[in-house]
Amino acid sequence: MHGIHKMKPYKGIALTIAGSDSSGGAGIQADLKTFEAFDVYGMSVITALTAQNTFEVKGIFPCSPEFVELQIKAIYDDIVPSAVKTGMLFSAEIIEVVAKMMGIYEVKNLVVDPVMVSKSGARLLQPDAIETLINRLLPVSLLVTPNIFEAELIARMKITNHKDLELAGKKILEKGPEWVMMKGGHIEGKFATDVLISKDGIWEFSKKRIKTTRDHGTGCTLSSAITALLAMGKKVPEAVCIAKKYIHKAMDEAPEIGKGHGPLRHKVEVDLDCTELWD
Repeated sequence: MHGIHKMKPYKGIALTIAGSDSSGGAGIQADLKTFEAFDVYGMSVITALTAQNTFEVKGIFPCSPEFVELQIKAIYDDIVPSAVKTGMLFSAEIIEVVAKMMGIYEVKNLVVDPVMVSKSGARLLQPDAIETLINRLLPVSLLVTPNIFEAELIARMKITNHKDLELAGKKILEKGPEWVMMKGGHIEGKFATDVLISKDGIWEFSKKRIKTTRDHGTGCTLSSAITALLAMGKKVPEAVCIAKKYIHKAMDEAPEIGKGHGPLRHKVEVDLDCTELWD
């Protein structure tokens, strides 16, 4: 008589709403790899197809807003995620649909990565969609994770130093999210320092800068790691702390793949303890 096989449950369920990266280093491919690295079951809603590699985006083919809505409905009719992230949304019409559906399903753990431009310089969000993102999606988000370029557009100010980073984060917080994670990787210095801001306080997360071209999809991977950790039940500061450790290791152990900005190694393990937050 055969023994009964015990199924090992996932530690959480997460959804990514983003574009597809045909080279596998960013977008929904990076998100799903990251979810799996944290033993979180991942699902995806595709907003656009991209033909891209590590050094250029050759083309973008967006999904219709109606089909984006249908994908979200299909998921929520069957499997309800514990956390959701958005990446490349491309158009104002798609953002409107996503914001509407997040409201209908009363999504609490929504991480918005306001993807606007690729590493190679291709525009991934239409210029007329920026205001829609600010006015419709940020107010329903738990956390928004802009890089400096994105933060400058959202906060409408130039960011050149750490003080600017904090000020811009506070301006973005006023637009509705509960938390803002300002990514400081583009500010020169030996350390890359990110700033997490809420109405209750400010946290700083610094890691020694890794000089590498293996950084394709770092923003996608960081936001999806945070999403996975939220799906596991972690609070925002702890999720950000662990995700920072994860992204640092994923970059440090990244293989040499591609002729441009290469992908990370998503399948790495990190310590889920972040006691340094309270030291």
